[in-house]
Amino acid sequence: MIRLLGKISSINVRKVAWTCAELGLPFEREDWGKGFASTQTPDFLALNPNAQVPVIIEGDRVLWESNTICRYLAAREGREDLLPAEPWARAQVERWMDWQATDLNMSWRYVFPALARGEPPNPDPVQIAEAAAKWNATMAILEDHLAAGGGYAVGGAFTLADIGLGLSANRWLRTPIEHPDLPAVLAYVERLRSRAGALFDVT
Repeated sequence: MIRLLGKISSINVRKVAWTCAELGLPFEREDWGKGFASTQTPDFLALNPNAQVPVIIEGDRVLWESNTICRYLAAREGREDLLPAEPWARAQVERWMDWQATDLNMSWRYVFPALARGEPPNPDPVQIAEAAAKWNATMAILEDHLAAGGGYAVGGAFTLADIGLGLSANRWLRTPIEHPDLPAVLAYVERLRSRAGALFDVT
């Protein structure tokens, strides 16, 4: 049984939970992070010196970094539909996984915590507007890509890349900012909504 350490409000924890659901892997999730068990304790830091979630534990094996965990689990289960073995095909999946974890995640770093979680409690309206515009511009990149492709991050089939992108698109839609018309993104979220483990009811 996999132990998954991390609170469900973390998009990175939800990546791992969704991956486990796609793979049919049972897991037990434990609440760690702000508002729950502290990640600053010596015991947790021995698992992940970065004091961040998620962390998975399998017997004496410990792994952190959400994309690495998802790649490991898919490869371990031999799910080449989710993560191809062929280098070029795999790179197409990993490119969008890494884009989600870097460019897309960075675009909402100020506006999402401010509007959805009240952090900081008195946000700067100028920074809110600038950050929302940046987030929308980054989402427009995903819009153009989805509109030109087969409905998923890599053509016409669901892969690991769609897990992080789908959760991010859902977060964008649920955050109270002005949203431009991105029909391909809207259709994408609806397409993913019925998949096991999508967890789209959490922002």
